[in-house]
Amino acid sequence: MNKAFVKEPSADEDDDELGAGLPPIPAGAKNYITPYGYARIREELLSLIDVERPEVVKVVHWAASNGDRSENGDYIYGKRRLREIDRRIRFLTKRLDLAEVVDPAVHHGSDQVFFGATVTYLNGAGQEHTVTIVGIDELDPLDGKISWVSPVARALTKAREGDVVTLITPSGADELEILEVRYPAPA
Repeated sequence: MNKAFVKEPSADEDDDELGAGLPPIPAGAKNYITPYGYARIREELLSLIDVERPEVVKVVHWAASNGDRSENGDYIYGKRRLREIDRRIRFLTKRLDLAEVVDPAVHHGSDQVFFGATVTYLNGAGQEHTVTIVGIDELDPLDGKISWVSPVARALTKAREGDVVTLITPSGADELEILEVRYPAPA
């Protein structure tokens, strides 16, 4: 196919794709993140810059020196991988630039739900759930980490142990009784 008919995505479109699956940061809000989450993203960024990208650059350089690039799989794959790495670097850099690190340990001992809290609650069906409210870039629902912009986190925020809050779901309202609120101990 002629390259004239292939639309190359813009840098912003590429960066949006890299964040696919992540809820968007609400307009005018900060990108709250825990110190652990910030360190994890920073570590990934530095690994891409200092380790992975230089290795791929070496392979591309070697493949380019072999002559004809049009049918050179190492060269073609290497260039594609470099574009992927560069897009991920741009995405992570933007996320870190927008990040506001919030240490949940400052609320240690509190019974009120804020960012970084680990909350155990009972839903209307009598099922007990434990979730930790974290930043958008840290969410892992299978591990009980939910984003601070999620409906559950918004319903729980500012409530205290023993409170009953209402969660509006597509299937109707659900009552959540907060059983326990925990924060990590200060380091």
